[in-house]
Amino acid sequence: MSEPYNVLFLCTGNSARSILAEAILNRVGAGKFRAFSAGSQPKGEVHPYALQLLKSLNYDTSFARSKSWEEFAVPGAPEMNFVFTVCDNAANESCPVWPGQPMMAHWGIPDPAAAEGTDAEKHLAFAEAYRMLNNRISIFVSLPVNMVDKLALQKRLEEIGRNLPKAG
Repeated sequence: MSEPYNVLFLCTGNSARSILAEAILNRVGAGKFRAFSAGSQPKGEVHPYALQLLKSLNYDTSFARSKSWEEFAVPGAPEMNFVFTVCDNAANESCPVWPGQPMMAHWGIPDPAAAEGTDAEKHLAFAEAYRMLNNRISIFVSLPVNMVDKLALQKRLEEIGRNLPKAG
């Protein structure tokens, strides 16, 4: 495939997890994948801790904006090859019909924006969400997506979301 695969990460608010996933995939999958993110009920702004974490890891955050998934379901929008939900709420909602019938999977990650406690504990929740997403995305980009049959790939995508081992 000469064009990169388009990947959409969905979350309800599109302010933290899906933004982190978009940044990670655009870095580790550069040339092979092009990532986007959106939400069913976008907050309208990216969580400041998400931006702070990305900047501390030398990401350019100029891409980051909270937007509706409807932007990707209209004529002329990029055709998605993969759509991943990263929060349980978005996984249970009725998604728009995506042009091109992309492969879909749920990769639920705890919401770091819901973390309580000290400032340090809240920052740690964002770092943990980043770690989990980075691990899953690293596995995803290593899959031979252009060389395996669609059913086997679908099964593997779902396994990535379910069976990722926890850090010890």
